[in-house]
Amino acid sequence: QSLKRKWQVKVGEGYGTPLIANGLVFQHAREGDSEVVWCLNLENGKMKWQQRYSAPFKIGGGGQYHGKGPKACPVYADGRLFTVSISGTMSGWDAASGKLLWTRNFDDQFGKSHPYWGASSSPIVAEDKVILHFGTDDEGALVALDVKSGEPVWSTSRDGASYSSPLVIELEGVKQVIQWTHNALLGVELSTGQRLWSHPFPHVGHNQNMPTPCVHEGNVLIGGENRGLYSLKPHRVNGKWVVRENWFQEQVAFDMSSAVMNGDRLFGMSHYKSGQLVCVDATSGKIVWSGPPRVGANVTFLSVQGAVLALRDNGVLQILDPSADQYKLIAEYETSNTASWAPPTLTEDGVLVKGAELLSLWMIR
Repeated sequence: QSLKRKWQVKVGEGYGTPLIANGLVFQHAREGDSEVVWCLNLENGKMKWQQRYSAPFKIGGGGQYHGKGPKACPVYADGRLFTVSISGTMSGWDAASGKLLWTRNFDDQFGKSHPYWGASSSPIVAEDKVILHFGTDDEGALVALDVKSGEPVWSTSRDGASYSSPLVIELEGVKQVIQWTHNALLGVELSTGQRLWSHPFPHVGHNQNMPTPCVHEGNVLIGGENRGLYSLKPHRVNGKWVVRENWFQEQVAFDMSSAVMNGDRLFGMSHYKSGQLVCVDATSGKIVWSGPPRVGANVTFLSVQGAVLALRDNGVLQILDPSADQYKLIAEYETSNTASWAPPTLTEDGVLVKGAELLSLWMIR
């Protein structure tokens, strides 16, 4: 099959994924010194509303190639849209009208609300709370905000922020927020913010804590730049939470690219060999297959039934067969001739892809 572009809109720079809700597309991006929140009609790409605000930002040394963001992905829940600026300010919006409901940062506590290269951790919503780790490399806090008011419900850990996003999972009957901070992997009780367990996994030199972990059958799969891939098992022994290491795979390491699960397999891009797609058995840690080298600096993934979508940073969208025991492409499409760092989003019969500045809806035919 082939792809046919249905519409294309210039929305601006940034790495946030396009988000679909109720027939609308929400996109957070940058134009000049302003960040822009777009609401578009999914059918034709026409704008329903747009909000912009001043967001000047000086990127840290070595990060100029990646621009001034925004780099976090928006999230939608119960008629509200939540965005995070490059400077670490979270905003709550009425998704239907675009009305700003509230904003929140923690500059007064930490001096800034973002790590060195800007905020890229995406929020998550659970039980009427929107959760994010605010702060700098040196000091911060994992905070749950009330979705209606933006007021803090709980705050925990004084550890510095990373570029990884929180997850909400249930372990042994306890709903937990999993967060990889600047120094450790944490498990925090969702309802109270009580810290249940932690496992050291520090930022080391230039090796950043960036990818978001995956979860497989109660195990947390986490890999860092030049530090391999681990399977960790948080569990209780005599009523106390402990973390057991199941396995370590030293031949795979994730830099900026977050992996995905499909069945019992993990799919990601190891930064070794100048970028290489890999498939790892999540139970044993054994490498099922490795793709060709020199794929690029980044790949974003989307896992669906019967396929794994891999969007390379050159705009090439690859469809992988997740059941194959070797690297096997189902299809490959060119979707953009510019850098593509935002994860793709599937529609019922197409895929949304954001390039450097253009958002396109491609129909599958």
